[in-house]
Amino acid sequence: MEMLSKKATCKSHGQDSSYFLGWQEYEKNPFNEDTNPLGIIQMGLAENQLSFDLLESWLARNPDATMFGSNGGSIFKELALFQDYHGLQTFKTELVEFMAEIRRNKVRFDPQKLVLTAGATSANETLMFCLAEPGEAFLIPTPYYPGFDRDLKWRTGVKIVPIHCSSLNGFRITKAALDEAYDEALKLNLRVKGVFITNPSNPLGTTMNQDEFNHVISFAVSKNIHIVSDEIYAGTVFDSSKFTSIIEAVMDRNLEKTDIWSRIHVVSSLSKDLGLPGFRIGMIYSNNETLIAAATKMSSFGLVSSQTQYLLSKLLGDKKFTRHYIQENQRRLKKRQQVLVSGLQSYGIPCLKSNAGLFCWVDMRNLLSSNAFEAEMELWKKILYEVGLNISPGSSCHCTEPGWFRVCFANMSQETLNLSIHRLQAFVTSNGDGNYQNQKLSTRISRRNSLVVS
Repeated sequence: MEMLSKKATCKSHGQDSSYFLGWQEYEKNPFNEDTNPLGIIQMGLAENQLSFDLLESWLARNPDATMFGSNGGSIFKELALFQDYHGLQTFKTELVEFMAEIRRNKVRFDPQKLVLTAGATSANETLMFCLAEPGEAFLIPTPYYPGFDRDLKWRTGVKIVPIHCSSLNGFRITKAALDEAYDEALKLNLRVKGVFITNPSNPLGTTMNQDEFNHVISFAVSKNIHIVSDEIYAGTVFDSSKFTSIIEAVMDRNLEKTDIWSRIHVVSSLSKDLGLPGFRIGMIYSNNETLIAAATKMSSFGLVSSQTQYLLSKLLGDKKFTRHYIQENQRRLKKRQQVLVSGLQSYGIPCLKSNAGLFCWVDMRNLLSSNAFEAEMELWKKILYEVGLNISPGSSCHCTEPGWFRVCFANMSQETLNLSIHRLQAFVTSNGDGNYQNQKLSTRISRRNSLVVS
């Protein structure tokens, strides 16, 4: 007789997707330029390591921030005993100013309407608990981050209904796709509670345009439902149109005094914008007072340590540093993205035009043996096991078209990225016909210094 709960034994966690399986294979054989140069390179991790030197140099200049010092005295006891789930007020104040800076101060945030959570994962799940009952649904544009199948559904019982987007228009959200998803939910006897968008998009690396905002906002108004906007990549927008928050888009339509204003909820984080995923800083922002009160109580299950809050309140309070960091980080992301895009394009592998994020949405449809998801899995396994790159298949992101892959570029050194591109180029040159194994020696780390990728 099973002695565990249904939750503990159910299979709905989402960990069995190819997205997570690729991680497991990487962990068995991780690339290391010295000890394992033929290992698997991790290109399935959206982590920003490009500007870590800026953070470390700030810490070196500001030792008091890490040593509990303040005005010559120690505040260790104060921090060690602090456990209020409302969070340190000074940190929340600095945090909302940083969020506003990233959004070009087009949106101002009230720290009293902010809930701190242990990362965006916790923020998203908390919002689902607050907005929907088990069995109710959120509509999400595809392709979407594979982790949402875990974060939004696993413990909450909330359903996801995909809004199917197409490569024909660059995977943009259309009114027709919204209507089709809503009708599909009704056919499944699901009550739709809201639309969940990721802007900038993970995995597309694109920001929403005016038409998409108008479609989503008008749809939510007409159906009397919520909009959750996951904006954890807001600070990574490095090219073309600047980032626009859902709050700014609603303000542009003068809807602040209408019902929709209390049904707009933003998720943010310092994991991507500041490259600090291990610090677990996530947040919910909403004008709905009842939701904020409930989410604040729920946040006691995943608090941010007071030590972390204190350190980051000092860092974010240095406005000269944060402005420099945002600009320099975006410059480095743009340069790195161009290296990957041009390296792949030179061998006939195009990427979706993007302007944000830590990844590219790569079109490998011409490498498929057939236009089927079985062929996508076959290609993915070759790239994982033979080429030695862990990339994320489009099917794990619920893309409706086989042959697209998310490829991350910011979690590694320039040399390792060059090697990754070289490995893919060698694979394409061999036509993926199985001869790649014989060419493996040509991808040895000793050759990376001769690579020139512009």
